Amino acid sequence: MELFEDARTQANVPEFTVSEISGAVKRVIEGEFGRVRVRGEIGRISRPSSGHLYLDLKDENAVLGAVIWRSTARTLAFRPEDGMEVVATGRLTTFPGASKYQMVIESLAPAGVGALMAMLEKRKQALAAEGLFDVARKRPLPYLPEIIGVVTSPSGAVIRDILHRLRERFPRPVLIWPVTVQGERCAAEVAAAIHGFNAIAPGGPVPRPDLLIVARGGGSLEDLWGFNEEIVVRAVAEGTIPLISAVGHETDTTLIDFVADRRALTPTAAAEMAVPVRLDLIAAAAGLEHRRRNALARTLAQKRQRLRDLTRGLPRPDALLAERAQRLDGLSVRLPLALIAFTRHLHLALERGAAGRFGPGLLRADLDKRRQRLLRAGRDLPHLFARSVTRSRQRLLHARLHPATVMGVVKAHRAGLDACAARLDAIGRRRVRESRTALDALGRTLKTLDPHNVLERGYAIVRDGGGAVLTRAEPARTAARLEIEFADGRVGARPDRTGRKEPDSEPGQGQLF
Repeated sequence: MELFEDARTQANVPEFTVSEISGAVKRVIEGEFGRVRVRGEIGRISRPSSGHLYLDLKDENAVLGAVIWRSTARTLAFRPEDGMEVVATGRLTTFPGASKYQMVIESLAPAGVGALMAMLEKRKQALAAEGLFDVARKRPLPYLPEIIGVVTSPSGAVIRDILHRLRERFPRPVLIWPVTVQGERCAAEVAAAIHGFNAIAPGGPVPRPDLLIVARGGGSLEDLWGFNEEIVVRAVAEGTIPLISAVGHETDTTLIDFVADRRALTPTAAAEMAVPVRLDLIAAAAGLEHRRRNALARTLAQKRQRLRDLTRGLPRPDALLAERAQRLDGLSVRLPLALIAFTRHLHLALERGAAGRFGPGLLRADLDKRRQRLLRAGRDLPHLFARSVTRSRQRLLHARLHPATVMGVVKAHRAGLDACAARLDAIGRRRVRESRTALDALGRTLKTLDPHNVLERGYAIVRDGGGAVLTRAEPARTAARLEIEFADGRVGARPDRTGRKEPDSEPGQGQLF
């Protein structure tokens, strides 16, 4: 009986399809929780290529799946990360395909500034540990850059302030890379702009900047969050162009400020750092030019005074030249005599040389002539003496001098003549002895150089048919007939033109016949 009652009861329960149940649950959830705010910690975040974000909101007891559509993700002021505590605003709905409910997030905010600051501090410590914030990595700014690149929004007041300040101080060409300075796309665009400026090749159609300025006006921590992203920090660290960070106001601090080469409190201050004041440069240049002129004038005056002091210690030019002129006059007088004496010396050296004046025979003949003159002078000396005595006697007699006086004069002349005769005899003997010694030396030299003496030692003189002496083998081979002179005579020969060697010839000895 009870079985029939259970069957009748089950038959009265209505039947639903799966889609009907899913739709009913969806209506109930969306009707009861039309718009909610949920506080929780982000976990298991996913970023597919579609641009949507899928994440979990969790606390210590439960997990709620959530999705952020692409259109909403682009407007987020910060990048959601695992472990971040946030407050999500949206609506609950179901996903029938997986029999689950989830939250569609329409806005997302950190759960207080403390959460963002904690995450920022954690990221800062991690990047600092890699050495990206080291002072040694920072590059000096160029004193006067040729081109300045600015990464900022082209429609804001920041770029107008920078351009106005540059015009006032020192006008420079500016390249602007427009970017979004707030929201989800901010970090990617700023990093791409920094990489793009550094990728410009020098000397190309687009000039490469010498200095970069990344600028943005002030805002909240969420508004400036794009400049705290790791992708921006690494782009600045990898760049080679010096960079000035001018994000926010004086009290705003972002991670790009720590990695940049210089931090400016405001965008206007960044423009002041980028270029000097043109008027100040002109004044400084004028001051340096004035100092240069004064230094040059002072140096010239010192050198001029020093030159005058040194001039006083120098001797007078006419005094120096007077002594040299006197020596020149003396040398000019001695020079002709020295030339004559030198010519005589060379003449004597030529006569006394190995070849004599013009040859050994002529020298011998000259010596013989001088010897004959000396002998004749010796033979004629008594007659000359007697003639001189006679002439002296006649002069004395003609003068009618006293006999004793005449005898004294005669004796004096005779003594003088005897001394002269002795000297002439000694000089003659000495000259003959010197001439004989020189003649003997020349004879020995002549004998040494005589080719017939060389022939006595086994050498021979080879002549061709015309009698010309041959000193090389090639003319001897081409001659029709040869004549060989030995110490005791001459013989005829014919050359061997084949150039071959006899079998019994010694090594290194050529064949003559």
